[in-house]
Amino acid sequence: MTQRLSREELPRLYAAIAQVADLFLPVKRAGKTNFALWNTQTEVDLDTLKTAKSPKDLFFPQCEPLYTCDWREGNLTVTAQALAERDFVVFGVRGCDLRGLDVLDRVFLSDPVDSFYAARREHGTVIAFACREPEESCFCRTFGVDCAEPGGDVTVWLTDGTLYWRANTPKGQALTDRLDLLGKTDDADEQRLAAEQTAAREIIDRLPYANLFLDGWNGDATEARFASPLWEKLYRPCLACGACTFACPTCQCYDIRDYDTGNGVQRFRCWDSCMYSDFTMMAHGNNRTSQMQRFRQRFMHKLVYFPANNDGMYSCVGCGRCVEQCPSGLNIVKVIKAFEKEAKK
Repeated sequence: MTQRLSREELPRLYAAIAQVADLFLPVKRAGKTNFALWNTQTEVDLDTLKTAKSPKDLFFPQCEPLYTCDWREGNLTVTAQALAERDFVVFGVRGCDLRGLDVLDRVFLSDPVDSFYAARREHGTVIAFACREPEESCFCRTFGVDCAEPGGDVTVWLTDGTLYWRANTPKGQALTDRLDLLGKTDDADEQRLAAEQTAAREIIDRLPYANLFLDGWNGDATEARFASPLWEKLYRPCLACGACTFACPTCQCYDIRDYDTGNGVQRFRCWDSCMYSDFTMMAHGNNRTSQMQRFRQRFMHKLVYFPANNDGMYSCVGCGRCVEQCPSGLNIVKVIKAFEKEAKK
């Protein structure tokens, strides 16, 4: 059942949600919009289509402790980091970023289950935010994402004057039942909402990357794609800065390090990037010794290796952040287009 709320009442909605759980939503700080904990002083920004970073790190933090070993007076104690216990709500997750969580679920909830990630998923309620005006860098439809009907525990649509709200899961319904601000919709509301969805999909149809050519990219393409001479041309502008991997909603590589506390060791993990020369460095060296090999690995994983192991599911969601943030203008769209051009020769 779809419900509604006046846009002017959004601050009351935030406050009501924050009474039952920690609330994270897009907040503008220093000219950038990212997900942050809500309070009455935050500058909520629902007008920016995409946050600079995805909400991925609310479930898979950029850096987190795992456990601490403490050595005092001849006694060693090992203390595991406590798992998440507080309920939280993430408001405003776009369809591409929601699909990114589906990708991470395949990684961290498969055996052996990552208990840190699983605890956050258990305690987190995701309110998905339908897109109204997709941008030129978007290509989510290529990977099967419907920006006008994103899903989530709750889906919301925001028009000029009204927020429409629909619970989709038991978790979403449980949150909805604790809010007394939402009113009923009528036939006119349903027609207006359907028109908003149609308009958003029509914009997607007109975008420059709406129909990327994925023929030849699948889990069976390992040998042909891996051996292609195109990689030697494509990688050259790459600076190995890692901006694409840190902005990506689905990259899940991390490194584990130990920090000397003076009385023991704290072990933590932080995001890493396959684009770095010391990624997977071992005693004997690195198994990818050139930037071309590292560059190729990133896109082979997104478009070949991941679908090979996940029932054809790609690990790109078409959010376009790499298109916007790469300082060399090099991204997955250029890779796909280069192979398309080669295939059509």
